[in-house]
Amino acid sequence: MDLIEITIRIVSAFLVLLILTRIMGRKELRQLTFFNFVSGIAVGSIAASLVVNQNLDIWAGIYALTGWTILTIIMGLIDIKSKNAREVIQGQPMILIKQGKIMEDELRKARLDINALNAMLRKKNVFSLADVDYAIFESDGTLSVMKKDSKQTITKSDMNIQQVKTEPFPMSTEVISDGKVNTSNLSKLNLDENWLEKQLKQAEVNSISEIFFAEIQKDGTLYIDTRDDNIPKQ
Repeated sequence: MDLIEITIRIVSAFLVLLILTRIMGRKELRQLTFFNFVSGIAVGSIAASLVVNQNLDIWAGIYALTGWTILTIIMGLIDIKSKNAREVIQGQPMILIKQGKIMEDELRKARLDINALNAMLRKKNVFSLADVDYAIFESDGTLSVMKKDSKQTITKSDMNIQQVKTEPFPMSTEVISDGKVNTSNLSKLNLDENWLEKQLKQAEVNSISEIFFAEIQKDGTLYIDTRDDNIPKQ
């Protein structure tokens, strides 16, 4: 393959990709669903082959790119017209936190753990699970968060929060995750498991195994999220 042919292939691939991307619209860039992900990989692979594979005829490569673009547009139209097809193509949003309660089943279905959920919340400037009313894992992989109403009356049955008589902390700190005590974080706060057990008893929690997640808030309160009834205790 000589330099002239390579140049022709590069320019052709660039122009065709530019035109077809404009035709497909901004959705491919705005949100990356399962289908968008597959579509992006396929188009990129075809374009790469068009540039470097001398056994692939230029017109055949352009035809392949155009054909895949047409398929993408057709699937996009089906996605708009049919709710059932949209659920198959894109999947459904998943409620990970509902009324302040972590939905453990949904968290597992989303292949996320509590650390990943916390990381996604921090990207939304939410540094404590206790501040969240609803968190929805969208089909494009983003997390939508609705914080609790600061004027709403919060009860222990709603939030499972027990006041802890300690000094304020610089940030919320995890002390229990999936039924296991984070002794390292407790030590950093100059606390121990005996202290933690006393606080749990005050919150009418009989065993650490009953807890899915717990953290000490900045104001010294203890946020407790108990396990779902249908989840086996460890």
